[in-house]
Amino acid sequence: MERREFVAYMVAGGCAGMCVDLTLFPLDTIKTRLQSPQGFQKAGGFRGVYAGVPSAAVGSFPNAAAFFVTYEFTKSLLGTGGGLAAPQAAPVTHMMAASLGEVVACLIRVPTEVVKQRTQASPSSSTYNMLLATLREEGFRGLYRGYSSTVLREIPFSLVQFPLWEYLKTLWSRRQGHTLYSWQSAVCGAFAGAVAAFVTTPLDVAKTRIMLAKAGSSEAGGNIPRVLCNVWRSRGLPGLFAGCIPRMTFISVGGFIFLGAYEKVRCTLL
Repeated sequence: MERREFVAYMVAGGCAGMCVDLTLFPLDTIKTRLQSPQGFQKAGGFRGVYAGVPSAAVGSFPNAAAFFVTYEFTKSLLGTGGGLAAPQAAPVTHMMAASLGEVVACLIRVPTEVVKQRTQASPSSSTYNMLLATLREEGFRGLYRGYSSTVLREIPFSLVQFPLWEYLKTLWSRRQGHTLYSWQSAVCGAFAGAVAAFVTTPLDVAKTRIMLAKAGSSEAGGNIPRVLCNVWRSRGLPGLFAGCIPRMTFISVGGFIFLGAYEKVRCTLL
């Protein structure tokens, strides 16, 4: 990867992350409160839907930049030779690149997500106070509470979203006979995001429960199957898909903005 490409992927990814996270933050807050163990109303209802936004603002640029730099680098690396260079192996290349991208991005995403979600579920507290409370009660490790569950949610999500996005772009491009415009890439991203969001909602519920659990509780241990069983026993299938509609809406619209903005900025810089 040339330096010019590295800068283009980093800036395009960071700008796309900022655009989508700040634009759709209220929907993300509502989704978090729907999944909260204390219930939607006790978690704040529709009040203070921008609670936790400073944490999202700080983390969104480096998080998305890290993902796309890793994603594009891995794609180019795997596509230069060997069995994965064949066109029919493209979905596997995209899956592997997206998975590695998520592992790297989550190193930045999880601390900001922990602070953000706790502030969303306790709107009377500020982002700064929640950060201090987390460090005081759980130390630095508390900021990485739910790292494994986040990675285990994001990897299946990316395994669906990015190969589907790339496939839809290739299909549409072939049919019209030229490279897609950024708005067309955005439409493909919206559809791929909605499908991936629905499939991975139970994992998102588990991740939210783990991050919001009190230190020392059974759910705070991060055992995803146990958390999902608890949700199933207490709230049944609707509990496993709690927040599904705002999540699908958020990610579908987010996919449109995120991947459309990424393509537009990347093409402009390159």
